[in-house]
Formats: sequence, C-alpha cells, structure tokens
Amino acid sequence: MERPAASESPLKALLAAPITPRIVSRPQMSSMPPQLSMIPQTPIPSGPQEAINSIKIQNCVSTVNLNCMLDLQKINCRTRNSEYNPSRFHGIVMRIRDPRCTALIFRSGKMVCTGARTEAASQLGTRKFARIIQKLGFPVQFRDFKLQNLVATVDLRFPIRLENLNQMHGQFSSYEPELFPGLVYRMVKPRVVLLIFVNGKIVFTGAKSRQEIAESLESIYPILQSFRKI
Repeated sequence: MERPAASESPLKALLAAPITPRIVSRPQMSSMPPQLSMIPQTPIPSGPQEAINSIKIQNCVSTVNLNCMLDLQKINCRTRNSEYNPSRFHGIVMRIRDPRCTALIFRSGKMVCTGARTEAASQLGTRKFARIIQKLGFPVQFRDFKLQNLVATVDLRFPIRLENLNQMHGQFSSYEPELFPGLVYRMVKPRVVLLIFVNGKIVFTGAKSRQEIAESLESIYPILQSFRKI
C-alpha cells in the first residue's frame, strides 16, 4: 500500500498531528521566588547546558544532486522497496533499512533524503541510494549534499505559562490552543521554529545544524524559565 505524497513540510505535519501533551498536575505552592520554593520531585535541568545535552535529533532532511537525468520507470522496475506512481507524485520513493531512511528521487537527478536520526546517517543513506542508481547504469555523481532541516526534541521538565509567554512575545509567537496545543515561537537568529508545550517539551524544526538548535535553546531557556509555572 502506497504512502501519501510526502510533500508537506515537517512543521505542517507536526501542526496537523493530533498531539495532546500530558500536563503534569502539581500541588499548589506559595508565591515565593522560585529559588526559595520547594524542590519538585521530578529533576529539572540545572541550566541551558544540561538542557542542550539532552537534545534528541528525531529527523534529518538532506538533499543531493546526482547530476544526471534519470529514467524513473526503469529504476522502479529494477529495484526493490521502491514506489512510483506518477499520477500521484512525480518522483520515485525508495527506502533502505540501514540506515533507516527514505529517498524522494526525481527525473532531474535531484534527491531528498528523510528519516535519518543523525547527520552522518543522512549522508550515508544518500550515498547508498546514489550507489543503487549508479549500479543500474546511470552516470551518477554525488554533488551538493546539504542538510536542509533538522527536527529535534528536548524536555525541560518544568511547566510553562504559554498564555503569558504569548502575551509578552507576541511579535515572535502564536498560540491558539483551540487549534493546536503548543505555542509556535519563530526565532529570528538562528532561524528556527520552536513548538513549545505547556509541560516543558519543545520540538525544534527548520534548523540546518545541531549548532543552530543548541543556540536557539540557549536563547529561549532563560525566557521560558521566567514563565515557569510554580
């Protein structure tokens, strides 16, 4: 059975997903400063560096140019784990297991690789796809490999007052809980989009490198701490 066309961006897919983050109920605490309040039972990252160390990459999207025209019908007929239905999607969808990733391959020789969990796995996957096509007799070259999007997650382990955050940072954020349970925060530098949930979990998308994810978390961490529920 064919999968739906993978033309949506990761952010649109995340926004369309029926995500319902779990809100951890906590006992009422006094309105004293956070540093004087009782220590919660759930461990909390002591600072941005500890939070940065807990970042998990969930998906790497990369592109490469094979620098030759491709006969997609021939490739589909002579390879396993591939799908080609030009009436629904004008590229061929090919999958490999090690590393586990999926390629969208186009007649022009352009290829998009998605599903890898690390940058190295994404590059290895694209090289394996290129080698498969090369063995079919096409004059494949491996050019212009580039990471286009990293999707990552982190759990700060403290609840956040999203309504107040949106009120104070409305020029960067949007929050419509009736449509989506997370606050969308568009950072200017680095240009990364954060999906922030009330339970302290964050999804990063649009980053080009791990460094950009780390920089965006380092920038947003003190802001989120100031809107922490106590």
